[in-house]
Amino acid sequence: MIRRLAVLAAVVLATGACFVGTGSDDSGQPEPGSPAPGSPGNRAEQPSTEEFEKDIRDAASSAADYWKAVFDRSGIRFTRVRDIFPYTREGEVSCGGDPIPANNAVYCSAGDFIAYDANFAVTAFAKVGDAFLYYLLGHEYAHGIQVRLGIQYSYTIQQELQADCMAGAYIGDSVKSGALTLEDGDINEFRDGLLAVGDDPSVPWFTPGAHGTAAQRSESFFSGYEKSLAACDLPRG
Repeated sequence: MIRRLAVLAAVVLATGACFVGTGSDDSGQPEPGSPAPGSPGNRAEQPSTEEFEKDIRDAASSAADYWKAVFDRSGIRFTRVRDIFPYTREGEVSCGGDPIPANNAVYCSAGDFIAYDANFAVTAFAKVGDAFLYYLLGHEYAHGIQVRLGIQYSYTIQQELQADCMAGAYIGDSVKSGALTLEDGDINEFRDGLLAVGDDPSVPWFTPGAHGTAAQRSESFFSGYEKSLAACDLPRG
């Protein structure tokens, strides 16, 4: 289980969801009730509500701290994503007038917020592990950073794989700095989660909403994890 050291802000060691229009999601995520590919299934001890909520708070806070340090180093004013909150049913939350689907996590640029399906997130937490929550929040927070940097691409898959890389950089750099501590099994949890959220290989890369296959998403995430933001093709300021 990832543990956050409360007094440490993330320090960048090396520099170099999901949004399309008004919003973005993590399509292709596992349905609640189904273990992620490669996962051991239900854990012996189910996580408590308190554990889940604490990990969500810590993941969101550590991602914000990390990106503030990145922006400070570059002399750019940083603003946190305005809000992060759960929903429990399809259409309960809208982004720019469009209802957000169930079994998802979304960064909405129209409202500058991250919304996640609590039922999906709790199930993933129970079946994959708490490390998945840090990836999930890290990926969606990366979309907020893309908006702040004015990054735009012609194809969804480019945005999504870059966000995976940025999430990997946030987690990897935070581990190296001591802001986050990995426990046994966390790397496997990242791998299992990435296997679960990949597109079917039959989905053309240029399809609107394409996120990349499990292999592509894993490669992007671990490139960021190992090589930091230098691997993520960010604009140089």
